[in-house]
Amino acid sequence: MRHAFGTTFDVDGVYLNTPSIGVPPRPVVDAVSAAVTAWGRAETSAPQFDGAVATARAAFAQLTGFPTSSVALGTTVSGLLGLVAASLPPGARVLTADREFTSVTFPFVSAGHEVVEVDLDELPERTGAADVVAVSVVASVDGGLVDLAALRAEVGPDTLVVLDATQSLGWLPADLGWADVVVAGGYKWLLAPRGAAWMALSDRLAERVVPVQSGWYAGGWDAIYGLPLRLHPDARRFDLSPVWLAQVGAAVSLPWLASLDAEAVRDHAVGLANRVRRGLDLPAGESAIVAVRHHGAADRLAAAGVRCAVRGGAARLGFHLHNTEADADTVLEALG
Repeated sequence: MRHAFGTTFDVDGVYLNTPSIGVPPRPVVDAVSAAVTAWGRAETSAPQFDGAVATARAAFAQLTGFPTSSVALGTTVSGLLGLVAASLPPGARVLTADREFTSVTFPFVSAGHEVVEVDLDELPERTGAADVVAVSVVASVDGGLVDLAALRAEVGPDTLVVLDATQSLGWLPADLGWADVVVAGGYKWLLAPRGAAWMALSDRLAERVVPVQSGWYAGGWDAIYGLPLRLHPDARRFDLSPVWLAQVGAAVSLPWLASLDAEAVRDHAVGLANRVRRGLDLPAGESAIVAVRHHGAADRLAAAGVRCAVRGGAARLGFHLHNTEADADTVLEALG
């Protein structure tokens, strides 16, 4: 049992794989477990989950800087971005970063748009010829951060900005409310079960998006049978039916994360990452994700009981709320 930021985590060993799967705090586990138990006892009904959906939606809005009415509910990043890609004129020019996560790029490629990859550091200055900029706030492959201030300053008034915050929300405080889209999956740094994702949309983009995936949930309980089409007037018209158990967990984890001192969370996570960087003679960074390219690093870390992933040929380490200086020191001992 680990105690951090006013809660507890049942973490055994050194877990540094949050960029793949986040470890939920005990209250999230308890909430989901209670929901599963009630389900098994036939003590649940569909309307009982509406409160969890609303709570998680409001917390996502708080974390991203959008109004709650601008947040749509989905299950995956790619599914939500598919709606955006389908709303663009044919052959739109989409600018993205080299080695961008394919849940960001594939929806645009599949929709027939021209997707151009550039170096992450060059992306802001290359936006002039783009109809859309689609990029992760923090790169999944190695933790690189897009320069949001430069991007905002360089992007033209007619260019749509699509930000995937899956690898940043939960540890990186940032002003995102100016973008046209902020999308994120909940099962990594947001510490929710897999099956919950959200998308916040600007008003100008929401007017263009057609809710082609709409089902009954996009209209609510008064729209479950028969025509005519009747959908919510706000971003809920883009909702997919929720994965109930995922929303139960998200309704606990997201409000808790939104309540924390965001700067303290960032300092904790990045401080541990920089402790490793210093020990490995790597430059200090601003990311909670460290890409270690030392020969045999992944095997040596695994032998020491460190759980991480290999991405782009490097051992990828992610430091979050449950991690400690002892975790960072275990990494250094394994690689020393």
